[in-house]
Order: sequence, then structure tokens, then C-alpha cells
Amino acid sequence: MGPKGVLGLAGTLIVVLLVLSSVYIIPETHRGVLLRFGELVETDIPAGLHFKVPVIDQVREFDIRVLTMDLPSRQYLTTEKKPLDVDSYIAWKILNVDQFYRATGGDEFRAQSLLLSRVDNGLRDEFGIRTMHEVVSGQRDELMHALRDRVNETSVQEFGIEVLDVRVKAIELPGQVSDNVYRRMATEREKLAQEFRSRGRELAEGIRADADRQRTVVLAEAFAESEETRGEGDREAANIYADAYGSDAEFYSFYRSLQAYQKTFSEKGDIMVIDSDSDFMKFLKDPMGAQ
Repeated sequence: MGPKGVLGLAGTLIVVLLVLSSVYIIPETHRGVLLRFGELVETDIPAGLHFKVPVIDQVREFDIRVLTMDLPSRQYLTTEKKPLDVDSYIAWKILNVDQFYRATGGDEFRAQSLLLSRVDNGLRDEFGIRTMHEVVSGQRDELMHALRDRVNETSVQEFGIEVLDVRVKAIELPGQVSDNVYRRMATEREKLAQEFRSRGRELAEGIRADADRQRTVVLAEAFAESEETRGEGDREAANIYADAYGSDAEFYSFYRSLQAYQKTFSEKGDIMVIDSDSDFMKFLKDPMGAQ
């Protein structure tokens, strides 16, 4: 290849490079600004194919999708001067690219720092006019909506940023306060447990006393009934004995004498001195009992 061919090829390459360096593409999810010698000459460049002056012009792209930022845990005081550790996050997006670039220099970290400062001040103010119960449950949604509207109004005007949501992820008591609350709750529960135990012991004593009383009444009634039954039995037995003995007086006398003999002579060593003509000895002398 001769010198002219080399020069032609080099010229072609230069032209291609110039064309390529003068063309740029903005993605659908981004918007761009065009800088010339560091000065802003075009803003809010939409998605698509665009041209610029090589070397002289510079393009900056910015994501216009919804972005989120977790805020570091901060401590805020309620209206009762009670501290609360709060974790929150922000959902935001670039609404006006021109204003965003002029306010932050296109630095996303600077934009997040500015939002963080305003949300921090807003949370401090909102917590400061509410009680602990209100910020934890009662007015939590109202607090978030008020804070979002407040921060969004200033961020749109000053930075071209739209704040879509400010949300509290967690609200916790500081460690020392949590320990104090836990001890107080434990004391209250222990006191309540003692009251239940005392009430239970009182009821148990009442139940035992009533059971003992019923036991005593049942035993007394059973003893009275048994005595009555025994008396009736003894009376019936006496009547039977009386009828039996009345029908044969001699047999009754003989039976009674046998019982007396059995009791008197139950021991071998017993000695009794008695007149042989005594009535006690008549059945020993004569089984018929004749004198």
C-alpha cells in the first residue's frame, strides 16, 4: 500500500472516531445534561440518540427511577422528653434534572446528604409534638404523611427532587430505658402474680374449711344414723330375747347360768368359795336345776 493509501485509511479512521465520539445514547431510565467547557448548555436531555461536539462537550446522565435511602438510626425526644431510637428510610426520585444538577452538581451523595438533613430535622420536630403512644401507634401514619409532605415541598423547590415516601421502619427504646421498662413491667407482673396467689390461697382455705365442715357433718349424721340403727337392732334383739326367754323360763335360767359359769371359770387358777346350796351351784349339782 502506497503513502496515499495509508493516509486515506488514517483519515477514514479519524472520521469514524470523530463520528463515534460525537454520538451518545441516553437510556430510557435516565436523563442527561450537556456541558461545554464545564458550563451547562443543555438540560433534561430525554432518552434516545443524540449528538455532541467531540472533546469540547461532556455528557452527564442521571437515573430518574425511584431510589431508596436508609437513614442511620437517630434518637428523638417525644413531648414527654422520652428518648426513642428511630430507623427510617426515604423513597425519592429526580423530578427536575436541570434544578437537580444546579443544586447538587450532579452528586447523588450530596443530594442524599441534603435529604437526610431535612428528614432528620422533620422527624425531630414531629416527634417533639407527640407523645410516645402517638408516635408508636396512634398517629404514626399521620406523622409520616405530614413529614413526607413537608420534606417534599422544600426538596422539589430547592433540589428538583420529589420525595415519594418517608417511612419509619422501627421505633425502639434506648437500652437503658428498655431495661428500666422491663424491670418495671416485671415488678408489676410479680405484684399481680402475688395478688393472684393470695386470692388463690384464700379460696383454697375456704374450700378446705367447707370440705372439713361437710366431712364433720357427714360423719356426725352417719354416726347418729348408725347409733339409731344399732339402737333399733338392740331393741329388736331384746324383744326377740324377751319373747324367747318368756316362752321357757327354765331354759333362760339355764342359759344365763352357763354364761355365768363360763365367765367365772375362764381361768384355771381361779378359786371361788361359795355355799354348795347356793342358787349359783344348782345346775352344777343337778342339770335339771333341782334344789
